[in-house]
Amino acid sequence: MSATERGLELRDVRKRFEGANAVTVLDGISLTLGGGEALAITGPSGSGKSTLLHLIGTLDRPSSGVIRINGAEPLTFDDTELARFRNREMGFIFQDHHLLPQYSVLENVLVPTLAFGGGGAGTPERARELLDRVGLSERLDHLPAEISGGERQRVAIARALVNGPSLLLCDEPTGNLDRHTATAITDLLFELHEQEGTMLIAVTHSLELAERFPRRVELVDGKAG
Repeated sequence: MSATERGLELRDVRKRFEGANAVTVLDGISLTLGGGEALAITGPSGSGKSTLLHLIGTLDRPSSGVIRINGAEPLTFDDTELARFRNREMGFIFQDHHLLPQYSVLENVLVPTLAFGGGGAGTPERARELLDRVGLSERLDHLPAEISGGERQRVAIARALVNGPSLLLCDEPTGNLDRHTATAITDLLFELHEQEGTMLIAVTHSLELAERFPRRVELVDGKAG
């Protein structure tokens, strides 16, 4: 894939939930993001922020419209191809770290590398390097219960990056953290984003986090303001 193809494009994306109380959550969203750029998605509760992030992450399908990632239209893939594409091209960071409690810090970071028989960018060496970069080289064998909330979110960041994704998607990544820890995690997130050259998209209610992003989109009533 050529460098000119790297990026994200949404064209007239809509999401409507049918049923007795049918509702249109997203109403014609169009945006582009170039390789290495960063975007914050803000808006009131119920405005469609998380729904939009899930569509970009191919965790859900739009009712209509086009989503193109690095020149591909992944929602035209079959389920296996889509899962492989998601595993290779995307990293996810959520408000809750979603670490597996029975596995060590290092094992948790390696989980995405186990899909599809491995063979991708993620290796134990890559995992150890990332954990060193997030300041956890002394915690490799610890269980999640044995480290702090901020450290668990650092593990989640390393896990999201282990396969070398081109797109990093964050849903309220600092929402469960105190202000000091949230600032440290935000600093780390942008440092790794710049080092890795990922596209970075974050959904957030935090004005402090949103203001760190060079680009911001506000959703109101399912439309981009």
